[in-house]
Amino acid sequence: MADYQSEAQLEAGLVKRLTGLGYAPVKLPDMPALHANLRAQLGRHNGVTLSDAEFAKVLNHLDKGNVFEKAKTLRGRMQLTRDDGTPLYLQFLNTQEWCQNQYQVTTQVTVTGHHKTRFDVTLLVNGLPLVQIELKRRGVELKEAFNQINRYQRHSYWAESALFQYVQLFVISNGVNTKYYANNRNQDFKQTFFWAKEDNALVTQLDAFADVFLEKCHVSKMISKYIVLHESDKILMVLRPYQYYAVEAIDARVKVGRKNGYIWHTTGSGKTLTSFKAAQVLIENPKVDKVVFVVDRADLDYQTTKEFNHFSDGSVDGTDNTKALVDQLGGDTKLIVTTIQKLNTAISRDRYEGPLQAVKDQRVVFIFDECHRSQFGDTHKRIVQFFSKAQMFGFTGTPIFADNAVGKRTTKDLFAECLHKYVITDAIADENVLRFSVEYWGKLKRKDGSLIDEDVPAINVKEFFDNPDRIDGVVDWIIQNHDRKTHNKQFSAMVCVSSVDALIAYYETFRRKKEAGEHHLRVATIFTYGPNEADPDADGLIGDPDLNMADAPVDVHKRDRLESFVADYNAMYQTKETVKDSAGFYTYYNHLSKRLKERDRKDALDKDRLDILLVVNMFLTGFDAKKLNTLYVDKNLKYHGLIQAFSRTNRILGQLKSQGNIVCFRNLKPNTDQAITLFSNKEAIETILMAPYGDYLDRFNLAVAALKNIAADPDSVDDLKSEEDQLAFVQAFRDLIRLRNILNSFTEYDAGDLDIEPQVFEDYKSKYLDIHDKTKADKADDAASIINEVDFELELIQRDEINVAYILVLLADALADQDSLDPIIRDASKAKKKMVFDLLGSERHLRSKRDLIEKFIEQHMPVMPADQAITDAFNDFWDAEKSDAIVAICTTEKLDPSAFKKMIEKYHFSGKKPLQGDIVDALTTKPKILERKSVVERIAAKLLGLVATFDEGLGSL
Repeated sequence: MADYQSEAQLEAGLVKRLTGLGYAPVKLPDMPALHANLRAQLGRHNGVTLSDAEFAKVLNHLDKGNVFEKAKTLRGRMQLTRDDGTPLYLQFLNTQEWCQNQYQVTTQVTVTGHHKTRFDVTLLVNGLPLVQIELKRRGVELKEAFNQINRYQRHSYWAESALFQYVQLFVISNGVNTKYYANNRNQDFKQTFFWAKEDNALVTQLDAFADVFLEKCHVSKMISKYIVLHESDKILMVLRPYQYYAVEAIDARVKVGRKNGYIWHTTGSGKTLTSFKAAQVLIENPKVDKVVFVVDRADLDYQTTKEFNHFSDGSVDGTDNTKALVDQLGGDTKLIVTTIQKLNTAISRDRYEGPLQAVKDQRVVFIFDECHRSQFGDTHKRIVQFFSKAQMFGFTGTPIFADNAVGKRTTKDLFAECLHKYVITDAIADENVLRFSVEYWGKLKRKDGSLIDEDVPAINVKEFFDNPDRIDGVVDWIIQNHDRKTHNKQFSAMVCVSSVDALIAYYETFRRKKEAGEHHLRVATIFTYGPNEADPDADGLIGDPDLNMADAPVDVHKRDRLESFVADYNAMYQTKETVKDSAGFYTYYNHLSKRLKERDRKDALDKDRLDILLVVNMFLTGFDAKKLNTLYVDKNLKYHGLIQAFSRTNRILGQLKSQGNIVCFRNLKPNTDQAITLFSNKEAIETILMAPYGDYLDRFNLAVAALKNIAADPDSVDDLKSEEDQLAFVQAFRDLIRLRNILNSFTEYDAGDLDIEPQVFEDYKSKYLDIHDKTKADKADDAASIINEVDFELELIQRDEINVAYILVLLADALADQDSLDPIIRDASKAKKKMVFDLLGSERHLRSKRDLIEKFIEQHMPVMPADQAITDAFNDFWDAEKSDAIVAICTTEKLDPSAFKKMIEKYHFSGKKPLQGDIVDALTTKPKILERKSVVERIAAKLLGLVATFDEGLGSL
């Protein structure tokens, strides 16, 4: 008998526990049974009996829209005209009194989509499946349950009236570890969350999770109150436990009195979403007259504005017009989003006092985002003086304590009690943010090699750091190492420097070297062009950039330099930006922000890529871009300034982004240790910072030994016949590529340090990809495969520089030397040809082209005319093969060839999958309604496959 709990036992135990929590168990083997139950439960919830005709109308209403639109349907009411002509406002979910709903649990519901699938455990609320639980036996990777749900989303959730698209929350568990997440098709496994207690202690065991999270009232509350419908991206988002506790604490504080408070949640933990949800909850409180959400203008970007206006129309006025804010405060708008700059103006100018008389004595709750900013002290004082019933809450990742106050009031002085705390060590432990890999280069040294204290006034440190030769050297270092740090420009970086003068010197050095052909990096910059401050680098704390340039004094030289840099930007991206006035400056700032933020979108195009953003203070606080993974630092940073700046790099995004890279060209180690100690504790330094290169090297070499213990050499992988043995190999090699991904980001990385030869690694990789290709084929009978749900994390082994153009260079060399009289040269020619075949097997993005390239090598190269260039011959061959492939698809699928080619062109231009309507219009024989979805999906897949084979990964042919 197995010594572990089986999946069936886990399922039975969970159902028993849920029944004890008040869920009614019900057997619903298929969709007709689910429909009948839905009819009964909706009728019971609404106190009516639905006739056949009435329920048919309900099903028709529920069938409309995608997951996001169905989430809105769930939260609304349906105006149903009953058989006797009377209206009925049918409620699907009671979101106000969330405990007042009907609860059931069922197992193994069978749905037939592309394949017949059975779902483990489903929680029904008023008959609708709102929570789907996928279980794996103990000892199985939790990610397998996540991948299983992704398969259901592709194959089944949309089928048979698509009621499973009403699922709001997924829960995945192997008994020992249990996580939850919102129904978002594009979710990454790293956006799945453990539940936790208020002190951030994780609740991982399935039984304990069921008791606290799946309890009827709690799970209804999470669905009703703590799922955000993100209008910009049209996705569902659910709050993490620390976000939940923060909003609950603020809500409770407002309900019982007028005391202030603040939330300390580390940078990168989603404070803006938390504060957004807090504002949303508070405006439902009848005792609150207005909620004012206050941000710095630098943080009020296009996305935030759009999101808040979707939630409460007109809540955000994105202009600098203070009168618009005064009108909102004095009018009926209950939720107002404004900038700290406009709020200061509104309550400090005499001319606005009259229009604001009515609101002065109303109960107004202020929520400050990033409340560590320096202006909040002055604003706090003015609010208290102006509003008699003001209540204030602050959110910060780096509170101001006595140690880092530097003459300012502390966060506790301003907001009193900390209502909830979630520090960087909590976030790293939960895998909600990444650790930092910090390297220190170019420290200030004496001739004897000892370090000079950069804070000693006697040393002319500025002269040293601003020396053109030093800046030249730093830029050379960045050019040489940037690809390593950013995975060949798949991620972006920021360079932060000490002053505008230094920034100008840096930018012009990058530009000079680009014109000389030393690099192809896309570099942009932005800075304010006011007169020089006394010493912008003195205290190491990041100043607050003022984006309102209208009333500020202007340094004409700096403005002209920035305008010339923006001209470079316009030439690079075919835009028409200008910074000659305040409005243009703000627009350019927003466009830079959007360009960096949108790199993580699925439809992002490489032509829009920005490699390096060069700044002094801008973008170093409150700015989130998941595709930013590296910060080059050439300025003094301390305390909250240091943590804020470093934290621009540590947002999670897939497996490839394993840490935030920090490269310091100054001796910031004491400051780094001091800042970490202040915002967590001294013992946290090893948690927050990556281990040295040598530690990961040792771990890699141990992983090599473990791999060879399973398969002594690449050929031995073929001897692994059982799925269990193949799975062990896959997991061992995956450990290896994860560690190599980390090692590769270190500047001192040397392949010679590894206990595995590069070619042997590539041969193992070929076997790894063979297993992937075999098990990932989308077949109806592969559901039972234990390897099928494993994530192979192929992004860790793709090298974009190995493309078809590179292959052709190798082939040209091999062809030129294959008839040489020198046997050494002939052997080298054979080795190059072998390398081509090895690469075709080991490079993931070349595998789809392997058969075609091998056909070219074996059938066309031997008969090529001696004077024909291999590139020309290959292009002729490739174009002919592509034409044949298009004809074959059009013939098989009965497509109009010209319409199909237009769809290919449109895809190349937009990067978006063809629309269903375009595919149907291109068909010469229209499919039946029930067949349409599968036909469209099949043709779309063939189009994407054709593009991947013939148009992507070619290089400069």
